[in-house]
Amino acid sequence: MAVHKLLVDDFEDANYSLLAIHSDIEDYRLAYFLNQNLAIRLVRTKEDLDFTNSTASFSVFEWNDNALQTSWHLIKNNCLVENSVPISTGLFAESNDHAWTVHSLLSDHASVDYFLKIDNGGGIINEKEVLNTIQNISKISTAYRVDVLQLKSKEHLIFN
Repeated sequence: MAVHKLLVDDFEDANYSLLAIHSDIEDYRLAYFLNQNLAIRLVRTKEDLDFTNSTASFSVFEWNDNALQTSWHLIKNNCLVENSVPISTGLFAESNDHAWTVHSLLSDHASVDYFLKIDNGGGIINEKEVLNTIQNISKISTAYRVDVLQLKSKEHLIFN
């Protein structure tokens, strides 16, 4: 039986755009505003993006445009995880203290709230026009293009 290896370097020349979005609104509201302004149909996936070595999970909205052969993914970058830490001394020795940790999907861009990944199958999408439309949404603080080749953890952006 043949062994097939999948290397992360194989995806370096992937034909997709990655836009960073800074906004403090909930993920479903952002998906709604993007759908309204970009004339797309992002829908929440049944399963969140998670990894076996992490307790964090990241919400994902997707839309496949068959006419233009493109796929759109809105991914939440940060996840707040509650950690229970037992208190070992004192009056409250049998209780647990709760600590919160923020996990980022792409740690080199931890301040980004959401990523919009546009897989340009046919290369028809005008990235500048999409970016200008996103920046004109009142609930979004800022949006900009991220250089995919400079990402340290680009394997987190590979979807099946």
